[in-house]
Amino acid sequence: MNRATPRLRALAALPFVLALAVHLLLFARWRDELPAELATHFSAGGEADGWTGPTAYVLVSTALLLGLAAGWTALVRRRYLWAAWATAGFAGGLLVQLLRANRVDDPFVTVGFSPGMDLGIALVVAVVAGAAGWALSSLVPAEAEPSVPGEDPDGGPRLPLAAGEAVGWSKDTGSRALTVLSVLALAAAPVPLLVATWPGALLGLLGLVVGVPGLALARVRVTVDRHGLTVRSALVPRPRVRVPLDGVEGASVREIDAVADFGGWGYRVRAHRTGVVLRSGEALVVRRGSGREFAVTVPDARTAAALLNALVERHGKV
Repeated sequence: MNRATPRLRALAALPFVLALAVHLLLFARWRDELPAELATHFSAGGEADGWTGPTAYVLVSTALLLGLAAGWTALVRRRYLWAAWATAGFAGGLLVQLLRANRVDDPFVTVGFSPGMDLGIALVVAVVAGAAGWALSSLVPAEAEPSVPGEDPDGGPRLPLAAGEAVGWSKDTGSRALTVLSVLALAAAPVPLLVATWPGALLGLLGLVVGVPGLALARVRVTVDRHGLTVRSALVPRPRVRVPLDGVEGASVREIDAVADFGGWGYRVRAHRTGVVLRSGEALVVRRGSGREFAVTVPDARTAAALLNALVERHGKV
């Protein structure tokens, strides 16, 4: 299975640790020059219109960097190490620019933020950090090409089935990350829905739109039997995807990268393939009669593929 190595995880976390250290060091050094309330929100023109106390500011900014670090450390792949460094560079650069903007000697001078200059500096830092991450990716061994032992020349494993033998295979699989994100979205949805203003209600509806289908697909049951392949939510009867035996040309096992191959997690649609992708790694891939592929990430995918191929072969002889 394609998993991040400890070295890769450490390299992904490193830029966020550096950004946090620099930010806290500058905060401590400039503490006497900062106002009692830090300007942390600005209008489109760069004028301050929101303020935060120093303690809350440090807690929020630290949580932001640590949260980004946790996400990248859990999901990073060697080819995306540069993006983790670029993210840390942009977030850290923006926080440093925010501190710099709050350094005013005269209490009667209004704190201002230059969107063009300050965002531009943060982007430059992101580019430099991304280049450093790209260079450091050479320290991580290249990911081996996936291989599946036991594949036959016809394109997939097979299980021997006796004539008339009834057999089936079923397994649950899920994504903790998708479950947590969906629960958080649903938990946060009622709060803005109680606000009478339109933006608040819109955010609440967005939480429902993200949380409901996300939670439904956070855990699925994958079944292979005489009906074909069925993938359905483990929590509710729908949504459900079914590929009947008549529509299956063959099945195989493949190592997939959720981001690189499908652009993310959940039910994914691409040019010539669809899939239920809950993680990177081992997946059951079904070749359909239309020429499209359907993939589902599930443990013990080889057994499922072998059984599905055997059932398709026996179905064709009936």
